[in-house]
Amino acid sequence: MADVSKVVKLAEAVRAEVGKAVVGQTEVVDALLVGLITGGHVLIEGVPGTAKTLIARAMAHALDVSFKRIQFSPDMMPADVVGTNVFDAKQQEFYLRRGPIFANVVLADEINRTPPKTQAALLEAMQEQSVTIDGVVHPLPSPFLVVATQNPVEYEGTYPLPEAQLDRFSQKVVVTYPSAEEERAILSRHAGGMEMPDLASLGLAPVASGADVLEARAALDEVLVDDGVLDYVGAIVRATREHPSVFLGASPRAGVSVLVAAKARALMAGRTFVTPDDVKTSALTGLRHRILLRPEVEIEGTEPDSVIADVLESVPVPR
Repeated sequence: MADVSKVVKLAEAVRAEVGKAVVGQTEVVDALLVGLITGGHVLIEGVPGTAKTLIARAMAHALDVSFKRIQFSPDMMPADVVGTNVFDAKQQEFYLRRGPIFANVVLADEINRTPPKTQAALLEAMQEQSVTIDGVVHPLPSPFLVVATQNPVEYEGTYPLPEAQLDRFSQKVVVTYPSAEEERAILSRHAGGMEMPDLASLGLAPVASGADVLEARAALDEVLVDDGVLDYVGAIVRATREHPSVFLGASPRAGVSVLVAAKARALMAGRTFVTPDDVKTSALTGLRHRILLRPEVEIEGTEPDSVIADVLESVPVPR
């Protein structure tokens, strides 16, 4: 029987540690925790300077797992991500020079700035949890989380992810500007001499481990899902396909992703059963990047979030 209290303590401890470096952004932290527990990956969209990189670094530091950052650019090749075999003239043999993908938490910074071939190499690794180099399969570390970022306002020199590749991300989180109080707290920290690059100097310390994450992942199987909640998830996904503003609705994989994320959120809340509220919270992050709006509606300024809000309002909530 799963010890739910351990998952609650894990989530609370990680939130507290990340909070030493990052003010606010609790939604992003929770999404990364859900991604780690479920084995999914997270796409973060936000303008520069909103702590996207810092959150990922602080999360890896708090969990005492390896962290690598890949700064994507138009000239990057797949081998720059996964690695390559290099010939050692002294030993007269090839050895594997591992790429930055071989880490527990990988920050794929500005993923839409690299060509489709390199994007595909990363997304294949995300799906298979392994990479193939010169015909040899190399497993990736476990747990394995890719946190990809993209800027919503810059489109020049970018390669937008196709819908099929966006579907590989279990969640998409939109990072907004901090509130006035949060921004004042950020400025106050820096006025006191806060140094961002050195997390240890901020007092961050490991409070859990990768093994704790895998233990929480194993507990997912023991979270109960009522038939009414199952039907609720299915009804939400189908409703996205029938909404008049939607050209392409959510896939069955999207429904599975929402359900698994809801189970993780239930565990983090100290429950072994899923509630409709868990589903509602998971639906927004799990579906906003998986529906394609009609062009005429998009031109008018309609956002996927408003469509999902309509769907959640229209679908009856199970008792």
